[in-house]
Amino acid sequence: QVQLVESGGGLVQPGGSLRLSCAASGITLDFYAIGWFRQAPGKEREGISYISGSNGLTGYSDSVRGRFTISKDNAKNTVYLQMNSLKPEDTAVYYCAADRHPTSLSLVPGPYDYWGQGTQVTVSS
Repeated sequence: QVQLVESGGGLVQPGGSLRLSCAASGITLDFYAIGWFRQAPGKEREGISYISGSNGLTGYSDSVRGRFTISKDNAKNTVYLQMNSLKPEDTAVYYCAADRHPTSLSLVPGPYDYWGQGTQVTVSS
């Protein structure tokens, strides 16, 4: 049974930082691409970052490039999203997702096979 569990969300002031974690079970990260998505109230789900399973290639949306960093620890089967210089517009529920194609480099939700339950990030003073 595949499970993805996000953690690390919370309330932070503008300019602050958070690190989200996505702990995977039932899959091995070497064989899956992992994406981070977010969804704000009334908005569509937005892909913000991915990391490929095979060689660790990473990618970012324009909205987070230069502020967010994705990484993974294969030994812990966990993917991280370090978020710096947070802005109020980063407020959303953040989800991680797994794509069974390890070389997938996608910021759209369609290719992803498994999803976590999400963690709330609120950026406010």
